[in-house]
Amino acid sequence: MWYLNGSFMSSGLQVLVSIVEASHVALYFSASWCPPCRWFTPKLTETYNELASQGKRFEVIFVSSDEDEEAFKTYFAKMPWLAIPFSDSEGREALHGRFDVSGIIPHLVILDAKSGEVCTEDGVELVSEYGVRAYPFTTDRINELKEQEAAAKANQTLHTVLGTFERDYLISNKGDKVPISELEGKYVGLYFVVNGYGPVDDFTAVLVKIYEKLKETGEKFEVVSLFLDNDVASFNVSFANMPWLAIPQGDKICEKLVRYFDLIALPTLALIGPDGKTLNNNVVDIIDEHGFEAWEGFPFNSEKLEILTEKAKAKAARQTLESLLVSGDLDFVIGKDVAKVPVSELVGKTVLLYFSAEWSGPSRAFVPTLIKEYKKIKEKNIDFEVVLVSSDRDQSSFDKNFAEMPWLALPLEDERKASLNKAFKIRRIPSLVAIGPTGQTVTNDAKSLLMIHGADAFPFTKERLDELQKKMDVVAKGWPEKLKHELHDEHEIVLMRTNVYVCDECEYLGSSWTYRCEKCEFDLHPKCALAEKDEEEKATEETPAGYVCEGGVCKKA
Repeated sequence: MWYLNGSFMSSGLQVLVSIVEASHVALYFSASWCPPCRWFTPKLTETYNELASQGKRFEVIFVSSDEDEEAFKTYFAKMPWLAIPFSDSEGREALHGRFDVSGIIPHLVILDAKSGEVCTEDGVELVSEYGVRAYPFTTDRINELKEQEAAAKANQTLHTVLGTFERDYLISNKGDKVPISELEGKYVGLYFVVNGYGPVDDFTAVLVKIYEKLKETGEKFEVVSLFLDNDVASFNVSFANMPWLAIPQGDKICEKLVRYFDLIALPTLALIGPDGKTLNNNVVDIIDEHGFEAWEGFPFNSEKLEILTEKAKAKAARQTLESLLVSGDLDFVIGKDVAKVPVSELVGKTVLLYFSAEWSGPSRAFVPTLIKEYKKIKEKNIDFEVVLVSSDRDQSSFDKNFAEMPWLALPLEDERKASLNKAFKIRRIPSLVAIGPTGQTVTNDAKSLLMIHGADAFPFTKERLDELQKKMDVVAKGWPEKLKHELHDEHEIVLMRTNVYVCDECEYLGSSWTYRCEKCEFDLHPKCALAEKDEEEKATEETPAGYVCEGGVCKKA
């Protein structure tokens, strides 16, 4: 038996002396305010109830990180297991410390109820991946499951991937049952999706066109959707727009296939060959890169991918500023007061495409730096401009964002933004892409270059960067090899060559040369490490007689 003083049931019934009759006990560190916890709790509840129905002696005890008792009670009311009383803050804190939870939740520690020994602290991962199959959560059991998965992959067929003992069919969006055997000998794309997710919706639109084109050309190709959410109404709406097949809504095999194909992002399109073996765990990046034209690379083997690569190179070589910024009648950008500026006026200039949004904290933080360097570059180079490509969600946010910027922009509701985000594979903002005077892409990471070199990075070419590097190498010969610095007085910092880093004083990016303490992973820009304080700054740092300054405060001695 395993004892826990003061636990009680969600009904409020006290469990005196708390003799927990179970072979295994899980301590569930969770909170109602935590989205990952709210996602995991139903999964744990399902596993708990299923184990109980099988007669397995498994108990869970909720250790709350809620901020008040009302939130605790509301959250706990949805749980079928025990809990540490919210009033027992000392006990809850002791368990957090004992298992080093440190605020990272959800966290599930599974114990042997008889000995109290820890079976695993990876309970969240195991329950998420294996559910009841993970019981009794021992290392031997997990290794056994992994061996079974490896064997299943080695002997994979279309039926072992898509079927179950109870189901040997898929469904069409008309409700027809289609035997899995009808897909044998075909290429099959397993399409992992969720309803109402923008990137999935965008990719689906492209995949439908590719699917129809491949069907038209006689390719033996089918797609099977796996919906990962449980909203039946949304499933029906989304599936109605898909001309292929699907695994029935709510089928638990979908969860198994998430793990089986190492799903890490949505959308994902895994490709299975005519022999039932997996050819590629995800071809989404290939389709994202080439768009509808990706159909020419099907089935995405090395030979076909080489064809796509050569076509992409030829297309890039033809790139001009007009091909990027002109689409039909949309042949302009806007300035202040929504004044239209023809794209033709930007031809022959170095143009930075600035992908940003007012809601993005990093974007707001970068704007002052970009404005400062923009003005410096414009003072010496009239053939230079920046164009904002906004991801703002409404016109008022766009107007607020654009108001402080001295450059140009694409209108908020502009179809060209989608093609630019796709062309340059914008995955995060802020991003800064440099287009040279010929219309060719100079660099997709002008932001880092500006952060490191400031306005001196212009025009962002390799030749300019090489020139800056040579100048810095010459200057570096006059710098001391080692020195002590007040920000890191425990060790000497050593001058060395390096790649990109963040300076621990000014917090800006640096590259090429740094003063570093490798033991402490401490870096300083040479200009920060070697900076001389002026007399005024030194004067302000002198401590008046009778005072002691330390720990960020000054006080009388």
